[in-house]
Amino acid sequence: MQQQTPPVQTRVLIVGAGPAGLALAIELGQRKIPCLLIERNDRVGYAPRAKTTNVRTREHLRRWGIAEQLRAASPLGIDYPSNVVFCTRLSGQPLAKIENAMYCAPGKNPLYSEHAQWIPQYAVEDVLRAHAETLPSVELRFSAELASFTQGDAGVQAQVKDLRDGSFFSVQSDYLAGADGARSAVRSAIGATMSGSYGLSRNYNVVFRAPGLAQAHAHGPAIMYWQINGDVPSLIGPMDRGDTWFFMPTQMGEGQKLSAEEAPALIRQATGIDLPIEVLSTDEWVASRLIADKYSQRRVFLIGDACHLHPPFGGYGMNMGVADGVDLGWKLAAVLQGWGGQTLLDSYELERRPVHEFVMDEAVANHALLGKQLFQPGLEDSSEAGAQLRSQVGARIQVAKLREFNTLGVVLGYRYEGSPVIVPDGTPAPAPDFLNYLPSARPGGLAPHAWLHDGSSLYDHFGPGFTLLATGDADAKVLAQAQREAQALGVPLKVIRPQEPVLQQLYQARYTLIRPDQHVAWRADDWPDPDDLLFARICGRSHADIPSFA
Repeated sequence: MQQQTPPVQTRVLIVGAGPAGLALAIELGQRKIPCLLIERNDRVGYAPRAKTTNVRTREHLRRWGIAEQLRAASPLGIDYPSNVVFCTRLSGQPLAKIENAMYCAPGKNPLYSEHAQWIPQYAVEDVLRAHAETLPSVELRFSAELASFTQGDAGVQAQVKDLRDGSFFSVQSDYLAGADGARSAVRSAIGATMSGSYGLSRNYNVVFRAPGLAQAHAHGPAIMYWQINGDVPSLIGPMDRGDTWFFMPTQMGEGQKLSAEEAPALIRQATGIDLPIEVLSTDEWVASRLIADKYSQRRVFLIGDACHLHPPFGGYGMNMGVADGVDLGWKLAAVLQGWGGQTLLDSYELERRPVHEFVMDEAVANHALLGKQLFQPGLEDSSEAGAQLRSQVGARIQVAKLREFNTLGVVLGYRYEGSPVIVPDGTPAPAPDFLNYLPSARPGGLAPHAWLHDGSSLYDHFGPGFTLLATGDADAKVLAQAQREAQALGVPLKVIRPQEPVLQQLYQARYTLIRPDQHVAWRADDWPDPDDLLFARICGRSHADIPSFA
């Protein structure tokens, strides 16, 4: 009789090795939590989709110690200007230019520790995968597809198919995370459904090689060129080394297709430039605004595109998936290490869903103003009337497209309002503003950033668990009391006391507790009474297992 292979044992099974799944694996791996990441493809980075790694995602990479690796992987060079040019076509007239879109310019900014980066998603995935493979508790298996799973009080039992030979193997885990994208099998298995608006537009993403294209126009270097014309309203831009570009005709008609054979002629028509073109790939995609009715069922969770989909305008999609992986990752680790409770896991959806709704609304608003909406008849005329019209359209673009390309208020200004593991302090929330980011240490928001006088980032001094930031005349006895309370519950806590006076102004409190994800959990001028069970609350613990500090 053939001996049955024992199941693979792990703490977390992650389905899908895109940016969200890799972020979750890294967050767990950095905390020494065993996890298995399975991916049905034979490698990461098949589809050339997202190209913006925003400020917040790069800050996570800095925390993981791989921001420099991503910087080095930039195919266009880290100093390549992140300008967005609006023109009638590459061979045509300029309309407007937005400089330093997405905040990609290198250099120190007091508001954040890392600038954004224009880099293809497949290059980002390569960096994330390479780092995940260095973490001893992380195992990656490609060409492996989730077949089914069941869950009970003790954990999750999954069946996985090895696509190389058709065999199956079992995986026993404490938790399962579905990072398996828009057609998520995990989402279907837990009975979650997507609702919202499907089919806002149909679009194509064409990747092609065109030697000499960068030198064939007079608009200067940019990360993307919006071509506003009546023929083929579209986006085009450099993507990788070797004269590799992307081309995106937007809002195509129902039933309209674009084959690899047809694409070169359409690119020449859109640009007005006749050069040899080699099409590398074509990818049809539909812009939608969809969100799952639930993000979890008992021990199974959804992250990334598995639970939210929206148009790519604003560069939010991949970055939201990474943030999902971070939020769920440190919370799963806390529970598995014994210092987090069920309420901490419940807070994943309670915190992330409002952020998803907010960002999705921004993306839909950006999608509503594309080339077709910006074009007006006569825009390409060489007459004085044509020049005046181009000036008017350019002025409209400068105002309307701020919301898409200057969005620090969205990228850094989101807040976890109403979370059960955040302790409100009674201060009013800053007004939402897509453009202007006002740092605030009000609980729920991102901890305000500062550069310290030794040149390091304040964030570099935060610990992997909670950080207690003491400013001004903080009492050493209070800091010792906080450490005792944290130690009694097994909560990892690092106490820091930087001397820069600006931190008192930024944090507006003697004591601030900052979570592993760099969000503020609590702040006050006085340490609470031990009976308030502060650490129990911010870690989602029940009162049943809390010792007395009296």
